[in-house]
Amino acid sequence: MPESTVGMGQQGRAERERFENEVRRIVEAGNAAGVTLRLLGSLAFQFHCPAFGFLQEKMGRAYTDIDFAGYGREAKNVRALMAGLGYSEDKEVWVVSEGGRAIFNHTSLDLHVDVFYEKLDFCHVIPWAGRLEQDSPTIPLAELLLEKMQIVQINEKDVIDTIMLLLEHPLGESDRETINMKRVAKLCSEEWGLWRTATMNLNKVRQLAAGYPQLSDKQKTDVAVQVEGAIAHIEAAPKSMAWRMRARVGDRVKWYKDVDEVS
Repeated sequence: MPESTVGMGQQGRAERERFENEVRRIVEAGNAAGVTLRLLGSLAFQFHCPAFGFLQEKMGRAYTDIDFAGYGREAKNVRALMAGLGYSEDKEVWVVSEGGRAIFNHTSLDLHVDVFYEKLDFCHVIPWAGRLEQDSPTIPLAELLLEKMQIVQINEKDVIDTIMLLLEHPLGESDRETINMKRVAKLCSEEWGLWRTATMNLNKVRQLAAGYPQLSDKQKTDVAVQVEGAIAHIEAAPKSMAWRMRARVGDRVKWYKDVDEVS
């Protein structure tokens, strides 16, 4: 696991609440305006893991920014919403990403918000189409898991978030407070590269969780059981012809896109 201090470090309760309160303000304003915005990133794991959210603070997982998923067709409404909340948009990001991403800055609050339209596109693509309506205020739990498992150079912050998620929620085939492994397995069965990265990272999470003194023996065992179950779901799903053909090539050809940092 690469060394990175981004998203790691002690963070006081007042500072954490500053981020959490701003998330609530944006979510409430978005709901009132009928804008589809769903939280992802560190704060999404915090909001969707009420029983195990304390592990972020205990294990030194800090907030650095606020991330949302949205639909491109609502970009104009998102822009108006954020402007009304005192944010200004970095137009260069919108242009360079060809409308796939927007960054909004709030100078007086010293905060910035990322909005990813239609998909998360870093090491692998995780699409949102038809999915954002399945949960609130965060993206669905399946996509939360894949958000972390698609990162080839996974960092400690990503492992901590994943541990929380696996401890908090059961595996299943629906989205109701459940990690929808049918969805995860489907995406991994369509792209060999995503399968390769996701299964690699799930095994890393199991191995690293065993070494955390902040976790009880039962929690370490529970993470291992969840990882084994997740991998079993992924492996059992029928694989596409494209997947099988790419699997023959294996690691001889790079299976992912390089990124500098995934928040």
